[in-house]
Amino acid sequence: MSNTPKIRFDGFTDDWEQRELGEVITVGNGMDYKHLSEGDIPVYGTGGYMLSVDKALSYDKDAIGIGRKGTIDKPYILKAPFWTVDTLFYCIPKEDYSLDFVYCIFQNVNWKEKDESTGVPSLSKVNINSTDVKVPTLAEQEKIGAYFSHLDRLITLHQRKCATLQKFKKSMLQKMFPQNGESVPEIRFAGFTDAWEQRKLSDMVERVTRKNENLESELPLTISAQYGLIDQNEFFDKRIASRDVSGYYLLKKGEFAYNKSTSSDAPWGAVKRLDKYEMGVLSTLYIVFSLKDDGNIDSDFLVSYYDTDCWHKGIQAIAAEGARNHGLLNIAPADYFETVLTVPLDTKEQHQIGSLFASLDRLITLHQRKLETLQKMKKALLQKMFV
Repeated sequence: MSNTPKIRFDGFTDDWEQRELGEVITVGNGMDYKHLSEGDIPVYGTGGYMLSVDKALSYDKDAIGIGRKGTIDKPYILKAPFWTVDTLFYCIPKEDYSLDFVYCIFQNVNWKEKDESTGVPSLSKVNINSTDVKVPTLAEQEKIGAYFSHLDRLITLHQRKCATLQKFKKSMLQKMFPQNGESVPEIRFAGFTDAWEQRKLSDMVERVTRKNENLESELPLTISAQYGLIDQNEFFDKRIASRDVSGYYLLKKGEFAYNKSTSSDAPWGAVKRLDKYEMGVLSTLYIVFSLKDDGNIDSDFLVSYYDTDCWHKGIQAIAAEGARNHGLLNIAPADYFETVLTVPLDTKEQHQIGSLFASLDRLITLHQRKLETLQKMKKALLQKMFV
């Protein structure tokens, strides 16, 4: 086995040396905090910060926290001063070892393989200390640690941007669509004052029952509350659809589909537009529809409308008793198209609302892609820059 990584910084050529983690770190046991008074020292558990107390287990040395039970595979850095609960070990690097470098080692170890329990995952101090690792000189450690620390800051930045944008979108969806039977939203674009009107879905759209008889597409789609209509293979890492998809609906770009399956993210199912592919196939359990030419409804507006919960009440009213059969709502297509939506009379207002949320979605997607790229890059480099 090689004693040097595949990728390293210029100027470093020495072999890395074999160590046990116990030679690199000192492992401390977390303790119960309930006897302590309130203060400004953070207490950490396996899920992160919990509360603050008046004493610390370490006042001046940063450490790596790793769960003794449960989440043993999610280490994170603890900035001194800190206290940790009794289910979280704190590991302080010894002299001549870089904290950021050792943190990378902790991220590289498959801690689940070291699980000693038969039930809830459990990790012992003995198992941590006896883990074999390879380490370079302190100078190379610091170079590697600084690089991954910078990468982590970039990842955190994009995570925060995504979270901020998603929170903003959620707030605007509540404020730019009428709530609780109101006929106007709390916030609207200048120049629009008319009350919104109630319209049946069937006045704006028409059902699509086009079958994939000629096998125009063999791309099986599913609906994700987060990613919309997406390739099953990409979403599930496997194919759920049957091999013969000639009896499936053929969905074309710009058309909508309602998935009656419920989840915590979509308690009354989800409605999404096909944007990512030119066409795909869907199970006939879905309800598929397209906009009418004379329906006076903006496509982007409708996408945004179905991102709100304004339509849930209408679905709730038509879902049959004993509605959830394995998480699938019992809703007839004819009833679905009789649901009533509250929309602006002026299609210009619809367009401005739809365009705003389309721009927000593009921005969120941009940061999500950057985040995913950075996470994949970090994972690959953790494998190639360590022995």
